[in-house]
Amino acid sequence: MAKEKIKITKEKVIDSLYDNALYLIIAAILIVIIALEPTFVRLTNFTTIFTQSATKIIYALGVAGIIVLGGTDLALGREVGLAAVVAASLLQAVDYSQRVFSPDVVPALPLIIPIIVVAIMLAIISGLHGYVVAHFGVAPFIASLGVQLIAYGACLQYFNQVCYSNPLSGFTETFSKFCQGTIKVGDISISYLMFYALIAILVMWVLWNKTTLGKNMFAIGGNREAAKVCGVNVKKTIILIYIMAGVLYAFGAVLEAGRTGSANSTLGADYAMDAIAACVVGGVSMKGGTGTVPGVVIGVIIFQIITYGLIYVGVSPDLQYVVKGFIILVAVILDNRKTMRKAS
Repeated sequence: MAKEKIKITKEKVIDSLYDNALYLIIAAILIVIIALEPTFVRLTNFTTIFTQSATKIIYALGVAGIIVLGGTDLALGREVGLAAVVAASLLQAVDYSQRVFSPDVVPALPLIIPIIVVAIMLAIISGLHGYVVAHFGVAPFIASLGVQLIAYGACLQYFNQVCYSNPLSGFTETFSKFCQGTIKVGDISISYLMFYALIAILVMWVLWNKTTLGKNMFAIGGNREAAKVCGVNVKKTIILIYIMAGVLYAFGAVLEAGRTGSANSTLGADYAMDAIAACVVGGVSMKGGTGTVPGVVIGVIIFQIITYGLIYVGVSPDLQYVVKGFIILVAVILDNRKTMRKAS
């Protein structure tokens, strides 16, 4: 009996190590970063990390819903780039010498107008994306590849033909302040972006946990056929989740353009992989049906800390891709192991 108890304890320890392997690896990476550069543990660095995480949290919350459904969205980055370029072209100051549109054609616009324009634009694109997945049964991965190319092509066409391939900058003071403004709390500067991310987090938490749409989303991700039997309108729910993702991408795109002070056709190129990886690190299962809003937020912050830390210690961009890719692979392997263990 005693031997049997020891055996069970060992199995539990091994399972626990597997379940937490990703966090142990991330902790080891952070320990190495801190050992190489002890000044990394500085309050100003972490406020920078949180500021850079804000827009990524908004994207990740959008794609997380699609992943919970059991899908994925590789078009995220190109949709963000398209929305950023369109919004940026509408938010240039009237007196800016390289303004895309003359004041006679597009006068000075209130900030809300470009935000609504790109939100509607991406809601339509994402809604059609969701329609293809829901009504035609196209695999989400393949559908997202097609939408990715469409969004990128539209972005290039707009940027090259309408904007004459000129990087977009010279934004209105209102827009720049909206995205780059800070609030001083003692010696700490808290970015406005953090508050926008917090609003998105609260809204999505309510939608995921307190609405029928959220419950249906988890039901479809857990077992689509069972959800149908229970009366869930699967097709409608999928399309709504995709539309919601598109709106979040658009809002994040506007904020990203304002935060960096410029926009061009390359903006957003790697955002899909970063957002999806952050979701997986935060516990959103690629198999669908599992995930939490706090988990997504934590995943984004962890990923951003690692990215910033690698830059801080001077790791080359090439090796940064290697580290990120390794983390993604480990996260997916462990996610698959958990799913197989539950099935058995």
